[in-house]
Amino acid sequence: MNQTEQWTSKIGFILASAGSAIGIGAIWKLPYVAGTSGGGAFFLLFLLFTALVGLPLLLGEFVIGRSTQKEAIRAYQDIAPKSFWPVTGYIGVITCFILLSFYSVVGGWILHYLFLALTGKLNGTSDFAALFGETITSPLSAVGFQFAFLFITIMVVARGIQNGIEAANKYLMPALFLIFIIIIIRSLTLEGAMEGVQFFLQPDFTKLSSEGVLFALGQSFFSLSVGVSVMVTYSSYLDKKQNLPKSAVSIVSLNVIISLLAGLAIFPAVFSLGLEPEAGPGLLFIVLPSIFQQLPFGIIFLILFLALFLFATLTSAFSMLEIIVASLAKGDSSKRVKLSWISGLLIFIVGIPSALSFGVLGEVTLFGKNIFDSADFLVSNILMPIGAFLIAVFIPMRMDKQRLIEELSKGAGNVKSWFALWLLLLKYIVPLVIVVVFLDAIGII
Repeated sequence: MNQTEQWTSKIGFILASAGSAIGIGAIWKLPYVAGTSGGGAFFLLFLLFTALVGLPLLLGEFVIGRSTQKEAIRAYQDIAPKSFWPVTGYIGVITCFILLSFYSVVGGWILHYLFLALTGKLNGTSDFAALFGETITSPLSAVGFQFAFLFITIMVVARGIQNGIEAANKYLMPALFLIFIIIIIRSLTLEGAMEGVQFFLQPDFTKLSSEGVLFALGQSFFSLSVGVSVMVTYSSYLDKKQNLPKSAVSIVSLNVIISLLAGLAIFPAVFSLGLEPEAGPGLLFIVLPSIFQQLPFGIIFLILFLALFLFATLTSAFSMLEIIVASLAKGDSSKRVKLSWISGLLIFIVGIPSALSFGVLGEVTLFGKNIFDSADFLVSNILMPIGAFLIAVFIPMRMDKQRLIEELSKGAGNVKSWFALWLLLLKYIVPLVIVVVFLDAIGII
């Protein structure tokens, strides 16, 4: 059975796909690494790798999904029946399940902060480090808000592609851009703001370390949600008139723009108030609230920023749950509501140990890491690179060239001028890059 649901418009598909790609990592981590790894020099490298690695892989997932009109697992079964290739889809589903189990924990933290800000409980708070410690160690708050975050995700996905995911993204993504613009205007009008802009964007090739280069490589495909077959599932809801290459370029462009906006929103304010930019949760939950606390009407800007992060987290969560639900439903939309709740509740149960990793289960470790960090390492450093490698190899090895050209040409016209280059990148460059990133991630190089 092919998919019975479809996106209602091209913009709906692009916003949902961009929402999937734009997560909290792209908003807080990429700008920070850019700032400490050569600024504009890092961004140039990131853009180059995105064009050579991320974009070809994204387009590849689009071709697999739309050509078969089937979700992650059945798409590979359709193209390569009675082979081991459907394992690529299974890896994607398992990866998204584990990823959402701990990603929802961070979503819960953001939801908790937003609740505190809206109820006035952040007014007058001075020690945000202590508040963050309470947030992540309290079993009731960590698990309760994790459930609340997943509840919102389930409610949206259960409503389907058009009425749920597409409708939500049509509001959340424009709202995300609008909030960014408001915060950027405020940040850039602070005294000493240009020092932050320089830190973020001024090219400095002397700071471009091998670690920074490898991060730019990894981020070029991680930041687009490729490698877990989410985009295979999303593109399976597309009609044949959509221009796949143009859609892929639009999504990549939106992702790069968001990363630029994030840096312009965060670093001018950080430098204006003489604070040190730091990566990870500290920037979002400790440094930024401290900054907004010192500004006139700061609580309003803090609420806006937390809403922005919540929107970015939710739009990514929708896609993770969708690939699981779609794979279980196998094109039968009548099962969507039941499967959304079953899958979401199972993810919640599996995620409870991650939610308690910084409190009552803090002493429990796997390979020297707590449960949350172990799940993160498994997904980011092992499962995602393996999934991306398999997809890159699968397309040139198992998909007929003529079928690829025909699928790419639908809605796009003649693609033969760049088709050979795209296939060359997928066949040789993308797998090589993924292997290098994988070996670096597991500590071999």
